[in-house]
Amino acid sequence: MKNPVMTRREMMTYSACAVAGLALTSCDSLLESSRTKSSRSGFKLGVCDWTIGKRTDLASLEIAKRIGLDGVQVDFGSGQDKLPLCNPDLQKKFLEEAKKRNIQIASLAMGVLNEVPYKSDPRAERWVSEAIDVAGAMKVKVILLAFFGNGDVKNDRKGIDTVVERLKKAAPKAEKAGVYLGLESMLNAEQHLEIVRRVGSPAVKIYYDVANSHGQGYDIYKEIRLLGKQICEFHAKDNDDLYGKGSIDFKEVRRAIDDIGYRGWLIMEGTKMPLGVEESCRYDAEYLRQIFPSKV
Repeated sequence: MKNPVMTRREMMTYSACAVAGLALTSCDSLLESSRTKSSRSGFKLGVCDWTIGKRTDLASLEIAKRIGLDGVQVDFGSGQDKLPLCNPDLQKKFLEEAKKRNIQIASLAMGVLNEVPYKSDPRAERWVSEAIDVAGAMKVKVILLAFFGNGDVKNDRKGIDTVVERLKKAAPKAEKAGVYLGLESMLNAEQHLEIVRRVGSPAVKIYYDVANSHGQGYDIYKEIRLLGKQICEFHAKDNDDLYGKGSIDFKEVRRAIDDIGYRGWLIMEGTKMPLGVEESCRYDAEYLRQIFPSKV
């Protein structure tokens, strides 16, 4: 995965794929070639809008810019029937603010699925379909689908079966839009790959959170290599301390990422007291920049 916000050249590539009737898989290889020729860039650093206390809030863009980041992962927000980011006016405002601040919207996130499970609630199924339209309108390539809290599918075979069936229905629309649905859960790499295999669509990928997986006792460096190209984006996180002082070996993460050929976004999540939010994020970002430079 590269930068989730498509460049003009990338949009032209997708258009060419659509005209030729090619699948999203074919577009992936063409996009990879296009990006390799157009840029030798390395990594981009972003932050979850909820980490800086500005969930689905335009102010997240200004704060991220002030911290020195490249972008923000914007959450859809919560609702009983309609999610805030599904409002075209708010989408337009985000795009205008991003342009004004010269900062990118790295990806979108559906944290609401932790409360309203994709595995059981009809609203969640509808929201994911609507989210694909939003991603297309905002020219964002990755949507994080969260499976925690009420939506947890670990040790829930029935829940996983339902998720697979719903993804099968959503995937063709995502393929057509050139959007990836990134699954983030407490499942291990093999279980994630089973879901991807069962759905059978190149639009369904894995959103990999190094800290969550490490907390489950998984060998994250092995998992990254096993998942490989199925990873659409990463959460950079350490639940124990500031980056470089906790339990995540980010240098080894970089080695694993190099092995799978990933270049793109690392989205920071979480802060550590007693530092303030911005101070903690700035510290973590400066640490990550040493290991994941913008140009390599």
